[in-house]
Amino acid sequence: MSTQTDSKAIEDLLPRLRARARKLCRTAHEAEDIAQEAALRLWQMLSLRGGVENPDRYAMITLHNLVRQRWRSRRITEELAEDTAQIAPEAPARLACAALARAVKALPEEQLHLIEALYAGESSPKAIAARTGLPLGTVMSRLARARARLRREMGVEHSVAELL
Repeated sequence: MSTQTDSKAIEDLLPRLRARARKLCRTAHEAEDIAQEAALRLWQMLSLRGGVENPDRYAMITLHNLVRQRWRSRRITEELAEDTAQIAPEAPARLACAALARAVKALPEEQLHLIEALYAGESSPKAIAARTGLPLGTVMSRLARARARLRREMGVEHSVAELL
């Protein structure tokens, strides 16, 4: 392409670059800067390399890359302090789970079976009562005693419902 042909192609392409940049940028001023930069880079490629196979496509890809570059450079980062650079340890949670499993196994057998039914997915005392053949009141009182004992064993004095 000749210089005059190149300038005409860029002149024709610039309104589309501006329109696309306005969709991708926060301000009209920023969009104009990005569009001009993409046009300049296209101009450089056309003059230095003797041509670009598809100037429109090259300019649009350049525009998108410039916008992405601005987005990345604008990302706010904060310096990590020593205490924020750590991942919370898993050990305390694992130890608590192991302690809870031991406390459950130490329950009296009639309470243990009901708690195990809860762990197995039974969600209502009524369903557990129907499955075990125990009266509903018995199931509910055994579950309440089992929960109270587990709270004592785990060092949790109040149930979640009491705290709310």
